[in-house]
Amino acid sequence: MVASTAPSTRSGLYADPREDWLAQHTETVIDPSRPIIDPHHHLWDRGGTRYLIEEMSDDVSSGHNIVATVYVESRSMYRASGPEAFRPVGEVEFVNGAAAMAASEAYGKTLIAHGIVGHVNLLLGDGAKAVLEAEIAAGNGRFRGIRHSSAWDADRNVAHMYADRPKSLLLDSTFRKGFACLAPLGLSFDAWLFYPQLGEFIDLARAFPDTKICLDHCGGVLGIGSYAGRRDEIFKAWKTSIQEAAKCKNVSVKLGGLAMVLPGFGFHEWPKPPNSEQCAAAWKPYIETCIEAFGPDCCMFESNFPPDKGQASYQVIFNAFKRLSEGASESDKTALFYKTAKDFYRSPLP
Repeated sequence: MVASTAPSTRSGLYADPREDWLAQHTETVIDPSRPIIDPHHHLWDRGGTRYLIEEMSDDVSSGHNIVATVYVESRSMYRASGPEAFRPVGEVEFVNGAAAMAASEAYGKTLIAHGIVGHVNLLLGDGAKAVLEAEIAAGNGRFRGIRHSSAWDADRNVAHMYADRPKSLLLDSTFRKGFACLAPLGLSFDAWLFYPQLGEFIDLARAFPDTKICLDHCGGVLGIGSYAGRRDEIFKAWKTSIQEAAKCKNVSVKLGGLAMVLPGFGFHEWPKPPNSEQCAAAWKPYIETCIEAFGPDCCMFESNFPPDKGQASYQVIFNAFKRLSEGASESDKTALFYKTAKDFYRSPLP
């Protein structure tokens, strides 16, 4: 990972990780023996930032008992040639290779990329099926589903790289033809969007009750650009939508993504990195609302690394999650840290 001394943001969505800055704070790991499946991270080498299996292995070995992880698409290592629709298959091939490396235990005990979430352009409509089948084959038993990001906002200071993507993608009839290919193949869908789009998300979830859907990053909390300085107002609107989304029995939610730049907590601008108590205090209203609405059996704590690494270390982030769940029962903790992810991504782990 490239180290730097000043904060910079990647496409305005998250801050670049700075190893020297993060090293200013370490802490004792809470409940170190608790098994954890980290259901959301990326691997990439681009824009001067390298985060591949070696860097991931360093992070997951920071004291928490990370048994396995799930890789989520990040437009990484697409094929450079061949039919455009099939180029994302290259990402699944790449990640399956990384998963095989991890399975050798040459990089530690964690089964990195034990599950793989790829990308297929669902605007292919019925044509998405052939690409999905190609990714299932490329995943060698690890492929679990796809993510087709629909994040969009009229404020370019918020949307950044998503500003030119289709508005109301989840309502598009051709997109939904592609979406309809998922359930018959036993595949799930990860949804990445901003909270004002939750109404469209709910409409999609209701239209496809037999498709397992995971709402990424607490439903896209915003606190920058035109959303800055309006935290109480935005929280109320976000909470109402989260409670409505939770009524969809096919929907689960990932608890994390709050250490990106988008939610507006600004930890990356601090002279020293935050500790787990500070992170937990900032994230508490959002985490508690999601757990209360969805229930532990439909919630899973995620690292979202390396994007969230721009504001806190792996050690600190999972300590914050453990602080936020310290009053939960043992069965609820098991769900939040392990079982929900295991069930949603159909892991053969015990």
